[in-house]
Amino acid sequence: MSPAQIIRPVRTHMKWGRRTLDVNGAPLTRLSFPDWLLGDMLFGSSSMKRREFLKLPIAAAALATIGRSAENMASKQGRSEAGFGVKAHQDRSGEELLIMGGTFNLKVSGRDTGGDLCIYDTFREAKGGPALHRHFNQDEWFYVIRGQFVVRVGDNTFAIGPGDSAFAPRRIAHAFAMTGDGPGQMLVLFQPAGSMEAFFREMSEKFGRGIPQGQDAAMRQLWAAHGMEMVGPPLAL
Repeated sequence: MSPAQIIRPVRTHMKWGRRTLDVNGAPLTRLSFPDWLLGDMLFGSSSMKRREFLKLPIAAAALATIGRSAENMASKQGRSEAGFGVKAHQDRSGEELLIMGGTFNLKVSGRDTGGDLCIYDTFREAKGGPALHRHFNQDEWFYVIRGQFVVRVGDNTFAIGPGDSAFAPRRIAHAFAMTGDGPGQMLVLFQPAGSMEAFFREMSEKFGRGIPQGQDAAMRQLWAAHGMEMVGPPLAL
């Protein structure tokens, strides 16, 4: 069968010809794509069956619904209506979070961004860091202002200092630790914000300022309650 024979005339409200297409029967300019491709789209071929082609609008509608649901969820969480500033060494909400060997100052809250992200400015006095873990629904980004840190993301390990950054995608196991002597400072961003603010408040209340020992047993339940999973011990220094 030649390519031209693939297209059959369809005599309904429209008229298909081998090189013409007009609801009134008037001739049209030659189609800009091959007739055989149009035939495949309409009547099916080994690469695309007609029923699969008809599923595309359904899939597009489903994706649009998901997008609207995400937008509605974000709008329900609220979003700041005006800009704001936060002074150095101050917390956006006026809290003082003494955790993980230092102080965590919230600079941008999930309440400011409709849940899109939150940012912490963290000051650290003790070497070390959290257990190896992963977030099921959040990406995490680290930016060092001072001090020396090491960040492990999956099978990769990065030594980062002032001006350096590292990115940990959601669902990928990661951990970090301060390795240098003296104080350290690092920005940490979570996208979306999730319940990380509540997580850090609870950690401060239950474990205080120091880096908890035996994290695998003491903190597993807390981490799981906020969409994370501990998968290993802290990084060895």
